[in-house]
Amino acid sequence: MEVKISGKEYTMNILNGISLGVVVALIPSALVGQLMSAIKGFFPYATTIIMMTSFAMSLLPIITGVCVSLYFKLNPIQISAVAIAAMVGSGVMQPGKGTFILAGTGDIINTGLTIALAVWIALLIGDRLKNFTMLLLPLLVIVIAGGIGMLILPYVKMIATTIGLIISNITSLQPLLMGTLMGICFAVLIVSPISSVGIATAIGLAGIGSGSANLGITAGSFMLAVYGSSVNPIGTSFAHFIGSPKIQMGNMLKKPLLFLPVCINAGIMGLIGAILHIGGNSMSAGFGFSGLIGPMAAYAGMDKGIMSVIILVIIFVILPVLLAYVSRHIFINKLGWIKPEDVLLDIK
Repeated sequence: MEVKISGKEYTMNILNGISLGVVVALIPSALVGQLMSAIKGFFPYATTIIMMTSFAMSLLPIITGVCVSLYFKLNPIQISAVAIAAMVGSGVMQPGKGTFILAGTGDIINTGLTIALAVWIALLIGDRLKNFTMLLLPLLVIVIAGGIGMLILPYVKMIATTIGLIISNITSLQPLLMGTLMGICFAVLIVSPISSVGIATAIGLAGIGSGSANLGITAGSFMLAVYGSSVNPIGTSFAHFIGSPKIQMGNMLKKPLLFLPVCINAGIMGLIGAILHIGGNSMSAGFGFSGLIGPMAAYAGMDKGIMSVIILVIIFVILPVLLAYVSRHIFINKLGWIKPEDVLLDIK
C-alpha cells in the first residue's frame, strides 16, 4: 500500500532530517575542536579526539541520509541505500591514488538534493521489485541518485561559492548593514526547519558575517528564554541558549509575531558585532551561544587577554540578556502583543 506524502510534508521531512544530521555530525567537533587543539601539547589523547570528531564530520552525508530516512519511516534496505547515495553525491569522497579520501563534510546543499532524490526513488520503487528488492533497490538508488548528485555537484558548489563571495564582498564594503542583516537572517533560520549551520557551511560564511550571525542567534536565544521564563522550567529556559532555540520552532510558526522581537534584538546584536569586528568561521557560524562555539570562535580571532574575554562576556551574555528583558517589557508587559504562554514548551 502506498502512503501519500504532500509536498509540504516531504520538504519538511528533508529539512528536519538535515538539521538533525548537521547537529549530530558537526557539534562534537565544534564543541571540543578548539579546546583539544589548545591542550594537545600536554594532553596527547587530544589529537585522537580531534581525529574522531573530524571523522564524524565527514560522515555528515550518511548521518543526514539516515535521519531523513527515519522521518519518512523507510525500511532498513531503503535507509542504507539513501545513506550511501548521500555519501556518493555529497562530494565528501575525494579521488586519491586508486582509492577515495574523506575530506570535510561535503556540500550540504548537494547532499540534501541527493537525499531528496534518493528518498523519492526508494519510495517510488517501494515493494514493486518483490523478491529482487534487496538486490536491485540499493543499486538503483545509489547509481541514479548518487550519480545525479555527482553530476550536479560542481554546479551547486559554484552557486554556493558565488553566494559566499557576494556576502563576503558586501560585508567588506558595508559591514554594518551586513552585520545587521546576518544577525536577523540567522536568528530566523535557527528557529526555522532550515539548518543555520548547514547554510553557513554551504556558503562558507566567515569573518564579520559569521560573528554577526552567531550574535543574532544568541540574541534570539536569550530573548525566547526570558519570554518563557515564567511558564517554562529553568532547565528548559537554559536549553534555549545552551542547546538550541530551535526547540521553539513550533511556537514560532504558531505565533509569527514572535519573529518581530527576535529580528529586532538579533539585528541590534548583529550591528554591534560588526562595529566591534567580532569574527568567526564557517564551522562556527550558525551555532550562536550553543556550546560556547560562537564566543570561542570569536576569541580565536581576537587579541588574547582578559580584555577580550570581558568584551565577549558583554556582547554574548550581558547585552543579549538586557535586550531580552527590555523586549519582554515592551512586547509583553506594555503592548500585550505576546504572552508568556506563546513560548510555553510542554517537554515531557
